[in-house]
Amino acid sequence: MAQGIAILGGTGWLGLALGQNLLRRGLPPGALRLLNRRGPTADYDGWPGVHWATDLDDLLAGAGVVVLSVRPGDYHIPVPQSFGGLVISFMAGVPLERLARDWPQATIARAMPGGGAQEGQAHVPWCAGEIPAAAATRVAGVLGAIGMVDRVADETALAYMSALSGSGAAYPALMAQAMYHDAIRRGIAPDVAWRAVRSVVCGAPALFTQGPEQAAALLESYHGYRGVTAAGLTAAEASGFAEAITAALEVATEKALNF
Repeated sequence: MAQGIAILGGTGWLGLALGQNLLRRGLPPGALRLLNRRGPTADYDGWPGVHWATDLDDLLAGAGVVVLSVRPGDYHIPVPQSFGGLVISFMAGVPLERLARDWPQATIARAMPGGGAQEGQAHVPWCAGEIPAAAATRVAGVLGAIGMVDRVADETALAYMSALSGSGAAYPALMAQAMYHDAIRRGIAPDVAWRAVRSVVCGAPALFTQGPEQAAALLESYHGYRGVTAAGLTAAEASGFAEAITAALEVATEKALNF
């Protein structure tokens, strides 16, 4: 069986992250096939031998896995394909049902990688229908090049994970922006304000490496101290901080389901 990996959209941010990390993990350059609208780019100059396909048929030739990494609006398969390998889609809003019509002989999975894919540090949830164990292992192996892989139950769960881990640093950035602008409004020098915000946001990740209990314990500790931060946390909770996050995830999930 063909073992090559083909990426439709291999120079977009996700396709490029996957392609480069597969190569860094030892995929022979000749086993990577790429197709985009621009043709060859300098992104893969460090791996001579990567195959730049001229069209879809050329992309699929010799491939055992095809990754669809294009914007949903740019995705168009004119006729059902006879490709019989594994298809992994990164596209939001393109359901398994439609993919099955376009790739009727393939084994199909969908994945929604989050931020950190370029560094190989993304959270990568994926889902599929009933597929062979070997295919599931292959999906996890390919996606593992860009991060930590978790299979979820269905497309509804995948949509939610797209809203959650797929947001990457967006919500921390929103909080950082709010803190920064509040500090500026209160007369704090911009450089001082940003260093303070950065210490809060960049110092947080190390606190949560062992599980959700750490977050709960940290909040309980601050509340128990009944100091400055406890007063702020109480005000944030009373103002609907948790409800705002819940609302954001709900709307984002709906968008992922109906892209």
